[in-house]
Amino acid sequence: MAGAIIENLSGRKLGILIMFLLLCQVVCFLVGALIAPAPSSVLSVLGTKCVDKQYSREKWYYPRGKGRCLHRISNPQDPEVAKQGISANHIIFTFQIPSPKDNQILDYSRWQQNLIAMMHLDILYKEEEAEFDPNALMTIEARLGYRNKGDPDDRWTEYATSTEERILDCSISPEHRKAEYMYNCSSVPLFELGSLHHDFYLLNIRLPIHTPKEPRDHPTNVYLGALTDMWVAFIHQNGGFTKVWVSLKTVFFPTIVSIMVWFWRRISHLARPPLLLEYMLMVLGAALTLLNCPLEYLTLAFDCPWMTVVSDIRQGLFYASLLSFWLIFTGEHLMDDIERNNVRAYWRHLSAVLGGCLCLFIFDMCERGVQLSNPFYSIWVTEIGTNLALAFIILAGVCAGLYFCFLSYMIWKVFINISKKRQSLPAMSSTRRLHYEGVIYRFKVLMLATLLCAAMTIIGFILGQVSEGQWSWDENIKLEYTSAFFTGVYGMWNVYTFALICLYAPSHKRWPKDQDNSSVADNLKPRHLLSRNPAFCG
Repeated sequence: MAGAIIENLSGRKLGILIMFLLLCQVVCFLVGALIAPAPSSVLSVLGTKCVDKQYSREKWYYPRGKGRCLHRISNPQDPEVAKQGISANHIIFTFQIPSPKDNQILDYSRWQQNLIAMMHLDILYKEEEAEFDPNALMTIEARLGYRNKGDPDDRWTEYATSTEERILDCSISPEHRKAEYMYNCSSVPLFELGSLHHDFYLLNIRLPIHTPKEPRDHPTNVYLGALTDMWVAFIHQNGGFTKVWVSLKTVFFPTIVSIMVWFWRRISHLARPPLLLEYMLMVLGAALTLLNCPLEYLTLAFDCPWMTVVSDIRQGLFYASLLSFWLIFTGEHLMDDIERNNVRAYWRHLSAVLGGCLCLFIFDMCERGVQLSNPFYSIWVTEIGTNLALAFIILAGVCAGLYFCFLSYMIWKVFINISKKRQSLPAMSSTRRLHYEGVIYRFKVLMLATLLCAAMTIIGFILGQVSEGQWSWDENIKLEYTSAFFTGVYGMWNVYTFALICLYAPSHKRWPKDQDNSSVADNLKPRHLLSRNPAFCG
C-alpha cells in the first residue's frame, strides 16, 4: 500500500531532490557572502557645541545649512569659556546626520530600516578636580527632529523629546592619572528607532546643571568632571543587506505557501484524519510563512516604527514552532510501544519551550514596546535593568544549550531503537529487506540533518542575542555576525521545512501487501506511520 514519499521515492529522484535543496542552501550562503554587504554600519559623530544663553526648547540647533548656530566653542574647559559666563546650561551638543562625505550631502534611505544611537563622553582627568564621580548619574535633555529632501534647511520637525537619566561607567588606569589623559568611559544607550522613514535627522542634547522640575540646589550633573566632548555612534542597518534579505523573503514566501497547499491537499484526500506530525508540519510551515512575509516593503511607503516589534514577534513564533516541532518529530520516530500521537503526550516538553519563548517575549516588550512611544527609553540604563537584561540573555543561552543536549539525546534514542528494530530484517524477503534498509538509512540521514539544523539555529540565536546586546553592555566584544551566516541560516530553515513537507507527504506509489511479514514491517515503522494510517500497514 501507499506510504510517505520519503519511503517510496526512488533513489534517483531522491538524489535529484537532495542536490536541488543543497544547491539552494549554497546559493543562500553565497548571496550573503558575495552580494550582501555587512548587516549594519556605524557612524561616529562628534557633537558640535553650540552656545545660546537664551536657550529655548522650541528652537533647533544645527551645525550645517541656513540658520545654523554661529556661536560655538571647541572646549568647554577652556578658561575663556568661563570668562564669557558660559555654563553647562548654555551648551547644546548637536548632531546632524548623516554627515557629508567628500563634500556631498548624504541622506538616509528607507531601506536602512532602523537606527540605534550610543553616547560616549570624553572626560579629562584633572588631579585637582574633586567634583567627578565615575558612576555619576547624568540627566540628559534630548530632542530628536527630522526633515526631508526639499524642506528648507531650518524646517526641522520634532520626532521625540525626553528628559532621561543615564549612569556613567568610567575608569582610568593608575599610569594614566596624569594631566591631558582621558577617562575610559563606557558608551550608554541613547535611543532606538524602528524605522528610518525620513532623509535627515537632528539630535540636540543638553546636560543642564539643573532642570525645571528640580530645585536649583539639587545636585544634577555636577559630578561629571571636566567634560570636553560628546560622541554619538549611530548604528543603522545597511540598505544593501536589506534588499538582499527582502529578496530572499520574496522568493521563499510563495514557495513555502505553494508546498503547504500541495501537502494539505494530499492529506485531505486520505480516508483518515491528519496525524499529529502532519499538523505540526502545517504549524511549522505557517510560522515560517509568517516569517517569510516581506512586510519590509511597507516601510518604503509608510513610517512603521512598530516594524521591529512585529519582526521580533514573528521571529519568536517561528522559534517556538520550530523547537516544538523538533521535540514531536523525534518523539514520533522513537519506535517504542508508547502511543504519542497526541499533543497531551508532549505537554511537559511543549510547556517548557512555550514558557521560555513567552519569557523572552515579555522581556523584549518591556523595552521595545515602550520605545514605540519614547525612543529614548532603554532597559539598560539602570543597574537593576542591566543585570536583569544580562540574566535573561545568559539564561536564554543556557536554556538553548540544554535544549540542544536534550534533542541530541532524543535523536540518540531514535538511533538506538532503529538499530534494535533492524534485527527483524532477515525475516523479510530480499526485496522488502532492501527497501526497509533504504528507509532506515533515509530516516537516519534526516535525523542527522535535523540535528545540524538545530545546532545552526541555536548558534544563530545565541550570536544574535550577544550581537544585539554588545552595544548596550559595552564589554569590548568583537563579534562579526556576517551576512553569509544570516542568509545561510535563513535559507536553511526554508530548505529544511520544504524538504520535510515534501518527504512526509502521502505517496501515490503502492507496495504489494506481504501478509507473512506485515508485523515485521510494522515493527520497523515510526509510530506516526502506523496504525492510524491504513496506507502504512506493510
